[in-house]
Amino acid sequence: MVSVFDLYKKYGKVAAIDGLSLDVGEGEIYGVIGPDGAGKTSLFRILATLLLPDGGRADVDGLDVVKDYRALRRRIGYMPGRFSLYQDLTVEENLRFFASVFNTTVERNYGLIKDVYSLLEPFKTRRAGKLSGGMKQKLALCCALIHAPRVLLLDEPTTGIDPVSRREFWQMLMALRREHGITILVSTPYMDEASWCDRISLMQNGRLLQTDTPEGICQRYADNLYAVRSDDMHRLSADLKGCPGVASAYAFGDSFHVTLPSDEAVRQLCERLARLGHTGVEVEKIPSSVEDCFMSLMRS
Repeated sequence: MVSVFDLYKKYGKVAAIDGLSLDVGEGEIYGVIGPDGAGKTSLFRILATLLLPDGGRADVDGLDVVKDYRALRRRIGYMPGRFSLYQDLTVEENLRFFASVFNTTVERNYGLIKDVYSLLEPFKTRRAGKLSGGMKQKLALCCALIHAPRVLLLDEPTTGIDPVSRREFWQMLMALRREHGITILVSTPYMDEASWCDRISLMQNGRLLQTDTPEGICQRYADNLYAVRSDDMHRLSADLKGCPGVASAYAFGDSFHVTLPSDEAVRQLCERLARLGHTGVEVEKIPSSVEDCFMSLMRS
């Protein structure tokens, strides 16, 4: 449904997209995951026909994003990272305006948005600029869906909204795929959102580091990973990085995630931390997360 081959985009001497290739199947929820500056927005703007690539090719629903841009715009729904609707128009006015742009009506495609819009309907006369972050995202999703697109391109749709709204938003995407078969390509800087996707690509510096299912990504992690804690977490950060055998150490929630080569290295680490005056030391072997895999790929 979405096919990208050897895509390039530069801004001056900086390569935002550097020889990127990917394929998204019909009815798939595909996540592009990476930090700010990875090139996600440039990729999505190219797929949405808003930015011309400098090289390579991209097709969406069988149409070339450059040659067939007019026809393609009727088949895609695009939701940019920043809220881009008319803030001085009400919820209902925004929705009707975007329906008219595509020569359709809210009533004609209401079945596609009803589950999302039902949460917005009590606020339909409120100006969009007065909505909460989560409600703004729901309105933007409705406006992206109102012309019944075959492909949804969602660029960091959950950035800046609370965890509950983030979860609700992903549940809506799952329902859209399940009930209407819409293909969804979504970018996010939140590694924990990988679990909602069928497949993901980890992206950095305009390139895809690895592509697989979230479970497949984690299964490829080859290091021995441990969660390390002590009573003095602030000092632990510096002391871990100076320990022999520690390949990497970084903060993760209420612990530091540390890679060690063997059980013997764990014993040596505990002894060293004790000599440095640490108390309450805990070292627990743990499975890797997508974020751990990303950090490992960044080191390689």
